[in-house]
Amino acid sequence: MKNIVRSLTALLLLMTAGVQTTTAGTIVIKTIGHLQKAINEAKPGDTLLVQNGLYATGNPVTINREGTKEQPIVIMAQSDGQAEITGAGGFAIMSPAKYIVISGFKFTHAASTARTGTGTSFCRWTHNIFENEGEGEELTIAGSDHQVDYNTFHNKSTMGRFLAIRGEGSQIAERLWIHHNYFYNFTSQGGKNGAEAFQFGLSGFSMSKSNSIVEYNLFEECEGENELISVKASAVTLRYNTIRNCKAQFTLRHGNFSQVYGNYFHNTPGLRIFGDDHLIYSNYFETCSMGINIGNGDGEVADGAALTCHDRPDRVLIAFNTIISCKSSIAMGGRDKGLGATAITVARNIIRGGGPAASITGPFVNPVWEGNIVFNAESKGDMPDGTFTTTDPKLGRGTSETIHLLPGSPAIDAVPAPKGKKAVNPYAAITTDMDGQPRTAPLDAGADEVSSAPATARILNPKDVGADAK
Repeated sequence: MKNIVRSLTALLLLMTAGVQTTTAGTIVIKTIGHLQKAINEAKPGDTLLVQNGLYATGNPVTINREGTKEQPIVIMAQSDGQAEITGAGGFAIMSPAKYIVISGFKFTHAASTARTGTGTSFCRWTHNIFENEGEGEELTIAGSDHQVDYNTFHNKSTMGRFLAIRGEGSQIAERLWIHHNYFYNFTSQGGKNGAEAFQFGLSGFSMSKSNSIVEYNLFEECEGENELISVKASAVTLRYNTIRNCKAQFTLRHGNFSQVYGNYFHNTPGLRIFGDDHLIYSNYFETCSMGINIGNGDGEVADGAALTCHDRPDRVLIAFNTIISCKSSIAMGGRDKGLGATAITVARNIIRGGGPAASITGPFVNPVWEGNIVFNAESKGDMPDGTFTTTDPKLGRGTSETIHLLPGSPAIDAVPAPKGKKAVNPYAAITTDMDGQPRTAPLDAGADEVSSAPATARILNPKDVGADAK
């Protein structure tokens, strides 16, 4: 649809050379002043087509108009990446704006000026390139029901974040869809806090539910600080993302009820977990310094501890993950007077190669260890006897970039369906594998479910995501 619109507008430009308004609803933009004027007068269904060139701003370009679902207001570059917004300010979508589309720009303006404010809704940032100047965020989202897709965030060497999610009061932004973005090359800030590639929320938002989806994004060469993705909100689903060659960690830092599944981790510090009632399943870890790090809490929010604490993990399901050749597979680090974690289930995971299968330093109260497969690890470590089998899971790469179950693997159909009318299925929430294929009983252990269903997910490469993706 976007290409059709661009073809039509290009044709109209040729037919009406030098004319500012080509058709009712299509406005050709040649200056930054004309852009702001056209935005101020925009109506539902209007397309503001910004001609290729460099546009210097003295202030943020403010957008507070309202489109509709059927007729959004579209602000788009004539050619993807060829209209560059530089200077003191970017696009600021402010209340009561809704149904605004920002498409195809290159942003090199001052950081922390591109945003959707509180009170905005149903806006979209798509196929843009973010490479802002100075310290601060490349893009901030505070309103609800927004979409951020197919953007490239790259080459950041200052404090701040590529993408920051905020909210209003104590409520995090809700029902966001963040997908197919490319996060690349965020250099180390020397251990300073506040340089995550992607920060979803803040401590004050952590008890509010977002019900947002973060999927099919690629993170490469991002170090910024020790946290790569930092989730400080509740009820966020993060699935089918690829994290590769990053020196920072994917962290559920605050909040409860999040789902992390179908993600691919390669040569990173893996996943760290704080908070309660998370589902961690069908994730794939290969040659990581850490697979899954169960946080050692220093406070319990349910008992009144400050929201800024490292909330003790409680009732977290860690199941059906595959961990290959990681220096540490499943671990909890030490902490002075640490509270550890409670009621953690570690089940049906495959661990092949690497360091100890489990290393738990700290209180680990009422855990459930069940049905794990360990093969060629340095040792079982702290994984209890009787909760795993030592057998070759028969894994192979084949034509895939990732390792899957081979025919004859003992992991296939390793988990029979519960029997009896009153039988409880402890894995009812495990509905998909790392390839996006459905899981059907009897289930296979590890991240892969052998299936003839179409695969809808895989490890991502730069051509799959970002502003240049088809």
